[in-house]
Amino acid sequence: MLDVSDLRFLTALSVAPSLAAAARGLNVTPPAVSQRLAVLEDRLRLRLIERGRGQLRLTAEGGYLVDRAKIILGDVESLSEEMSARAGRIEGPLHVIAPFGFGRLRVAPVLARFGNDNPDLRPTLSLSEDPVGAMNDGLWDVLIHVGRLPHLRITQRKLAPNRRLLVASSDYARRFGLPQRPEDVSAHRVGVVRENRADTTLWPLTGPDGVETSLRVEPVFGCNDGEVLRLWALDGYGIVERSEWSVSGDLSADRLVRVLPDWSLPDADIVALLNPRTVRSLRIDKFVDHLTAEIGAPPII
Repeated sequence: MLDVSDLRFLTALSVAPSLAAAARGLNVTPPAVSQRLAVLEDRLRLRLIERGRGQLRLTAEGGYLVDRAKIILGDVESLSEEMSARAGRIEGPLHVIAPFGFGRLRVAPVLARFGNDNPDLRPTLSLSEDPVGAMNDGLWDVLIHVGRLPHLRITQRKLAPNRRLLVASSDYARRFGLPQRPEDVSAHRVGVVRENRADTTLWPLTGPDGVETSLRVEPVFGCNDGEVLRLWALDGYGIVERSEWSVSGDLSADRLVRVLPDWSLPDADIVALLNPRTVRSLRIDKFVDHLTAEIGAPPII
């Protein structure tokens, strides 16, 4: 007879490159993994995994069993989630992926408060320069993204609108003035965020008359952390492009001022992606609701 723990054990083995790696993932010793596998194969009278040169490879029977195990474990998880939802319980693991700046400053506090309100929750937050790229490992529930997305056939929920703005410090504006037209930017110090191998030196602008233009800038400073770029702008280092959520407080307090305020950049809305391979649960839905309510719309500038 097989039980759920056997199925989970085999599924863990199926994605491990070696017995040693499987042992680390299962938090046991390699001999313990070998012994349990041998006992399981002896019980079934089938060879499930080919061992050789440290690599693990499923036999035909092992592959069939793992495929069925994934279906059964998914059904067990779904049933468990359904019963928790019926009881109104918010519990279990919740893995969230978010960009460095927005994740650290806005998502982390919300996740902490949500965890405090639901003590049976086990939250994990992973910060990434490229959240969309990090989604490929499948080990996540909610992914937060700021900006335009590639076409993805995946459930998305808009958390808040977000404009991209050109800003500089009030001190910089007093000392050097501000450009009145896009072509004037070339005479100023410009900084950019360098991340995800994106072309951040091309600023697509739409004028007050609706005419679009592309401005190629030559940055004199840059960083892969947008928060650092904001701090440098506050220090009067130059003109930067930042999200509205990041600089709205500085603009309201006149620490920063808009540059080319009559020109607009493409919006960079804040969205939550829901993993299609994760069973939808009460904890996921409630967290996204909580995040939407807490983030809300940025202040109007």
